Formats: sequence, C-alpha cells, structure tokens
Amino acid sequence: MLSNASKYAVKAMLFLMLHATDKNKIGAKVIAKELDIPEPFLAKLLQQLVRSQFLSSTKGPKGGFYISKENAQNNVCDILTVIDGQELFNECFMKLDKCDEQNPCPVHYIVADFKESLYKKFKAQNLKQFAEEIDVNTKFLEVKTDR
Repeated sequence: MLSNASKYAVKAMLFLMLHATDKNKIGAKVIAKELDIPEPFLAKLLQQLVRSQFLSSTKGPKGGFYISKENAQNNVCDILTVIDGQELFNECFMKLDKCDEQNPCPVHYIVADFKESLYKKFKAQNLKQFAEEIDVNTKFLEVKTDR
C-alpha cells in the first residue's frame, strides 16, 4: 500500500525526530547511510518535504535537515499524501482502475475497513507522537550500527 518513497520519507522524518535539532542538523548523506536508503532518491524526498513545509533545513557548512516544533505537529497522513498523492488511501488494493463501491474488486470489502482504520490512525497521530512511541514503547527504527 505504501510506496518506497513514503516508507523512506517516514523513516527519515522519524530518524530526524530522534537525532536532529535546530542546533544539530543532519545532512541527506548521513541519513541515507544510517537508514540504508539511496542518497539521490532520499535527497529529492527531503527537498519535497521542505518545500511542503513538513521539514526544515538550512544550507551551508553547518546545514542540514531537522524538524522544528511546528513540523513535529504535522500528522503522518499528510506527509504520506505529499509523497504519494491524495489517492493513497482511496486506490484499489489490487490497483484496478475501476474499483469502487458500485464496481468492487474481489477484495474491496475485505480491505475497506482496514484502509479506513489505517487512514484514521495516520491522520490522528503527529510526528512527535510517532517518535515518542519509538522511545517509550521500545519500538525501534533500524539504523546501521557502524556510526
């Protein structure tokens, strides 16, 4: 359901929530290495998030990416929508063009509740809450250990 771009964007945002501040910005190269994401692809995603005001950045020798207090209030659903578009939660699970309530695909009603539940949870949870769950509930974000 989620594209690699969305998965990478969320992973990068959570990594930044846990490791970066406005005083300690992190560059795309470091994030890409730590999360094992192709750097050119990640750099484009991060710039897209900056343009959409979901992420902050500064240029220069001490530049890089970070998440401001305002950025941290954005919900996960809006971030996914910026990357994958409005249809992310509405598209057919089987990727059929004409699937809808009037013309359902074979799994339409099986996944409908799941998709709605997922959408509501992503809409209700902001980045700060997501990151707090990683710390508090011992969920982890996989990073390379050779830091």
